[in-house]
Amino acid sequence: MEFAEPITSEEQLRAVTGMPAPRALAKEIRKLDHHCRAIIAKSPFVLISSCDAEGRLDASPKGDPAGFVQVLDECTLAIPDRPGNRRADTYRNVLRNPRVGLLFLVPGRNETLRVNGRALIVRDAALRGRMAVNGKTPALALVVVAEEIFVHCGKCMLRSRLWEQAARLDVTQLPSHARTLIDHAGVTQSLEELEASVAEGYRTTLY
Repeated sequence: MEFAEPITSEEQLRAVTGMPAPRALAKEIRKLDHHCRAIIAKSPFVLISSCDAEGRLDASPKGDPAGFVQVLDECTLAIPDRPGNRRADTYRNVLRNPRVGLLFLVPGRNETLRVNGRALIVRDAALRGRMAVNGKTPALALVVVAEEIFVHCGKCMLRSRLWEQAARLDVTQLPSHARTLIDHAGVTQSLEELEASVAEGYRTTLY
């Protein structure tokens, strides 16, 4: 597709957006202070962005009871791995390019916390032991050394009304996960069999 007036330089970009306010630049910090730690302790959900050596991108959601991401020191975080589809997209990317971006969400809070840094995959038994849930210890942990940290304003949440119950849409007409698997992956199981399999996985293999 072709589009009119593409932006191809930062000069063109700034002619449209203007320059950031001084406080937007000054808010970036290098250490996880008490404000950052408080947000992380209340967050049950984080998005991890990563990129491989060829520039292919991925964004992966991680969720657990609030505070599941552990702050190890003023610069270091640890995120437990949990059973999933075994694609290991984030981990495969980190093996080729350690740079990652994290976005922490707290339900009901409009502002988010962004952390950019370098990651490594570890099997440290003591660390993984502290991340056990229901007696299940994660096989891996992603350790992130923060380089850029800042709180992001809540305008996107206000515009989306993400946390407002009254703004919730009816999702009953959306295709089920099983339906999309059949159509996207060519799964040969019947819809009923796959629905049952997905439900069983949600019941028994969260940890």
